[in-house]
Amino acid sequence: MSGTATSTARRFAGGAGFLLRGIGLYVRNPGLMLLGVVPALISGVLFLAAYAALVFFVGDLATAVTPFADDWSTATRRVVRVIAGLAILGLGGLLAVLTFTAVTLVIGDPFYEKISERVEQRYGGAPDAVEVPFWASLRRSLVDSIRLVALAALFGIPLFAAGFIPLLGQTVVPVIGAAVGGWLLAVELVGAPFYRRGKGLRERRAALKVDRPTALGFGMAVFVCFLIPLGAVVLMPAAIAGATLLARRTLGQPVTED
Repeated sequence: MSGTATSTARRFAGGAGFLLRGIGLYVRNPGLMLLGVVPALISGVLFLAAYAALVFFVGDLATAVTPFADDWSTATRRVVRVIAGLAILGLGGLLAVLTFTAVTLVIGDPFYEKISERVEQRYGGAPDAVEVPFWASLRRSLVDSIRLVALAALFGIPLFAAGFIPLLGQTVVPVIGAAVGGWLLAVELVGAPFYRRGKGLRERRAALKVDRPTALGFGMAVFVCFLIPLGAVVLMPAAIAGATLLARRTLGQPVTED
């Protein structure tokens, strides 16, 4: 059992390491990677403003979703509404990270496709690559993004409800939220290299499930970094590079340079 746990932890850490390697590629190729910051910056300004508004109005929202506490004692009512506020901010953070990723991938599809392709070339290319027309790629990115947002809302609602549970809602639920968000991010970010090989969403989900700890390690590392103010804007190109390495590893292709 301990050997299995150690192996799982090692694979999880290896997945997080793909983000670090993506950052390394980012640093060594600033000209290309800076192209990826432009669409992320556009999305980042919009989403930071939206989340700032959520923080500003969170007290009013907490009151609106807890009308049952109006007649409770002041102390109890305050505790319930603080918990409600934290749950709202947690749900907002989950949705913001995933929606930001979805919107940014649509806006920056040509840039991120080029970043992913350059990373592939660095590690031997994609021998089974297929030509994907621009409009087909953009349509695919849009459909995948809508699906990602829908899944985020589907998982986010029960997590929001669980956030009201004292202690559990402020400890275990955020970890579950990061795991759910990390998995969805991993599936979304590896889209370009999988489509380059003619493989769709169902196939990339199945491929990532074979080594779920590695995919989760990468996705959760990206999720946590994206929660840092401006982290998503700065690291989006690095996440694309790291996701390309994750895809290559998942498909049994080299992830070391010759």
